[in-house]
Amino acid sequence: MPKDATVYSIDSTTSRTDTARPSLNDQLSAILDEIRERIVEADEITLDFDGKLHVHLDVKGGEDVPLVEAKLSEMGNGMFSQISRGATPNHPFLHRISALVTI
Repeated sequence: MPKDATVYSIDSTTSRTDTARPSLNDQLSAILDEIRERIVEADEITLDFDGKLHVHLDVKGGEDVPLVEAKLSEMGNGMFSQISRGATPNHPFLHRISALVTI
């Protein structure tokens, strides 16, 4: 039986088809760019990975929180789910909106 010399990536695609699919870095950059463009109320936007990908948006005005939540829920055809509010670490005057990101 001949050995398979094809190189596979971590997502089981061959290296020859990798050029057709954007890299993970490009996908994450596109997500951040879209959020920055559509949610101008966010003062800081961060991504966090702890087995699942999360986005965190920090806003100054408490009145902007419902607006940011609504905009986030409408973006990306359901890409953002489990939207929640919470405290912003080390920034007591900011409000944090977090969501699970599904790519």
